[in-house]
Amino acid sequence: MKITRVINNNVLSSLDDQGQEIVVMGRGIAFQKKAGEEVDTEKIDKIFALSSKKITGQLETLLEKIPYEHIQAANDIIAYARVSLNRKLNDSIYIALTDHINFAIERKKQGIVFQNALKWEIRRFYNHEYQIGKEALEIIKRDLDVDLSEDEAAFIALHIVNAELDTETNQTMKMMKIIKDIENIVRYHFNIVFDEESLAYERFTTHLKFFVQRAVCNQFYKTEDEEFCRLIRRQYSDAYVCAGKIRDYMKLHVDYDLTEEEVIYLTVHIKRLTDVAKEQKLEAEKQSDV
Repeated sequence: MKITRVINNNVLSSLDDQGQEIVVMGRGIAFQKKAGEEVDTEKIDKIFALSSKKITGQLETLLEKIPYEHIQAANDIIAYARVSLNRKLNDSIYIALTDHINFAIERKKQGIVFQNALKWEIRRFYNHEYQIGKEALEIIKRDLDVDLSEDEAAFIALHIVNAELDTETNQTMKMMKIIKDIENIVRYHFNIVFDEESLAYERFTTHLKFFVQRAVCNQFYKTEDEEFCRLIRRQYSDAYVCAGKIRDYMKLHVDYDLTEEEVIYLTVHIKRLTDVAKEQKLEAEKQSDV
């Protein structure tokens, strides 16, 4: 493996076996090295084999300016997120998250703290990613001896969600608002309080995340099982009416026409969610009568 370009003392570019450009990172791996020389493979900490030349070029520009320790911390966080979520993350996270962490650390040193207005929504709708964000703060504390606020856990979670769903930040924020509005439609239709710790609520929000992502990206879901649709309409009529309100909302505010199949699957999740809420309400009333 030969060096094609020295980016800084710790980062260089090379070519893989297929002739594709890769970015290689390791402490001192490019110190006093020149293009054409062999890469010291024993010093390799990380190889970035990214999906496009554009992302590779952006990463090279970014890594040229950022302290090695900040890059390593970001890599550890991304690696942890991949394992925890067991999902593919868009390569753009290497740029977005590394840049954000570096900027957050620099702001901390200057005594500047940003508050995250979406922390509550992120923690509620993307709790797994939020917990990864909290673990990221522990990694940064351990490796860099920098204490970042819990608001930064939410910012980090947002970057992970963007990479997970392959969306931009403004698109993710739009999705969270839609999810919140849909929850309110269900809440007011049935006049219930959700148990946000229940499995039904987790299933409901998970379904909403991917449903809303399809809507924002103008993708549709269809099934040919008309018998199943008829059964759900008949047995879960009240939940179906509520799902119809969601269909009206999506048409008005997102310009998205739900297929009947999407309405049916929303109906199923609404039914599960409201059954749990009603059971808990009855149990609370029994306890109050004792």
